Amino acid sequence: MEAKSIRIVFMGTPEFAVPSLRALVEGGYNVAAVVTTPDKPAGRGRRLHESAVKIAARELGLPILQPEKLRDPAFVSAMEALRPDLGIVIAFRMLPEVIWAMPRLGTFNLHASLLPQYRGAAPINWALIDGRQETGVTTFLLNREIDKGAILGQRREAIAPDDTVGTLYERLMELGKGLVLETVEQLAEGRIVPVEQPQEDATLRPAPKIFKEDCLIDWTLPGRRIVDFIRGLSPAPAAWSRLIRDSEERSSAKIFRAVFEPADPDAEPGTIETDWRTRLAVACADGWIRLEELQIAGKRRMGVRELLAGFREIEAYRFG
Repeated sequence: MEAKSIRIVFMGTPEFAVPSLRALVEGGYNVAAVVTTPDKPAGRGRRLHESAVKIAARELGLPILQPEKLRDPAFVSAMEALRPDLGIVIAFRMLPEVIWAMPRLGTFNLHASLLPQYRGAAPINWALIDGRQETGVTTFLLNREIDKGAILGQRREAIAPDDTVGTLYERLMELGKGLVLETVEQLAEGRIVPVEQPQEDATLRPAPKIFKEDCLIDWTLPGRRIVDFIRGLSPAPAAWSRLIRDSEERSSAKIFRAVFEPADPDAEPGTIETDWRTRLAVACADGWIRLEELQIAGKRRMGVRELLAGFREIEAYRFG
């Protein structure tokens, strides 16, 4: 069947899904409708916030559905009325079977890892935290289990030593749109043989959602692991540390960029070393973590030179 004649329902929410949606429309594919999350109040004024996918869909002139509940009979009926041949999901909610099984070609998801590795909500973060040198994107058919459906396609991407979530996110977002188009073409033409994933394997790493308490830096760890941890949380949700003075927590700091300097420090982990001009380093298990960009609580994000110019007593503190 001609790929550009099949009726596609696209489901997604954040910026990560937008390039794929635009590529489908600009490539002449038949996107019958877009499903995204309802508008939510945000910010101090509690103004309604629209998802990145909704904004893009409106610009592209596409019908938009924003169901509160995905099992709502009204939404199910609306989906049936669209007569979808294919569903595409990118960074959306978990779908009930009545929705993902509806299209005759099935529903596939774009996931930001090389499945079966890093199933879960934060695959880009965890690949960096674990110090991986390669990741990628995967398309797979949805089934009753999260991120465990049969694989349709994959593309690989090298991870650079200085990559952060921000830089890797951008590249995988662009890599993903090409894989989405390729998967649509191959499904329409019947040229894909789905490959079942191994379901349970001790070598598989999960990618669970990350909370603030998960982002606290442990300065007793080896330096390479600490730097990978910082990279894997930058720019958001951001690795952080307590600032302690006289045995009391006085403040905290988010850390966005840092470099590991191997050494044999004769200082306890968390001890601060500085020249009060351009160098701010923290002792760890096997050297020093030289900080390059951070944000003290209540202040804006800044480089070390600017921070030291206004924080002359920082050596009286320790990180912990």
